Amino acid sequence: MDFWQLIAGRRSIRKYKSDPVEPEKVAKILEAALRAPSSRNIKPWEFIVVTEPGLIAKLAQARKHNAFLKEAPLAIVVCADPEKCDVWVEDAAIAATFISLAATALGLGHCWLQIRRRDHSAEQTAEEYVRAVLQIPSHLKVEAIMAIGYPAEEKAGHPRAGLAFDKLHQNIYGQRFGDEQSRGDLHPDHP
Repeated sequence: MDFWQLIAGRRSIRKYKSDPVEPEKVAKILEAALRAPSSRNIKPWEFIVVTEPGLIAKLAQARKHNAFLKEAPLAIVVCADPEKCDVWVEDAAIAATFISLAATALGLGHCWLQIRRRDHSAEQTAEEYVRAVLQIPSHLKVEAIMAIGYPAEEKAGHPRAGLAFDKLHQNIYGQRFGDEQSRGDLHPDHP
């Protein structure tokens, strides 16, 4: 699959088959995460691979919108150490993006579950909850959980016509980037 096909077809998937993700695919996804760029090459991130169904079910309770996670055979928790890098949020987000693209390239579905700055309950943040479930040291921040598995639903990629080309500016804000023809030249082989 070439890069343009990959990004044109990528969608968040929230329904998974029960089939486990093969260890070699998990290893490739993790290698992709480790290859993600980071500011000054500090690499403040760490990743927790969760395959134990009981733990995944507990992680699904981190936020009310995360219930679908319990059906995923694989979760990767993306953490980072804010003491190592002042832009740890960006670095962790880039690594999570690499995880999602690698999963898609391997024929897997995925969904990014936001944890940072979200609430589990009135008494506990989602991050505190995940930290307790997985015994994550207090010096690490939890950015996200990546749900991964073989898709049990089919979704077409977002149509090109629906892309917000009006949000593209050139040289100064408000000056539209190119015209219709030059925008079409960005990737003419893909809808």
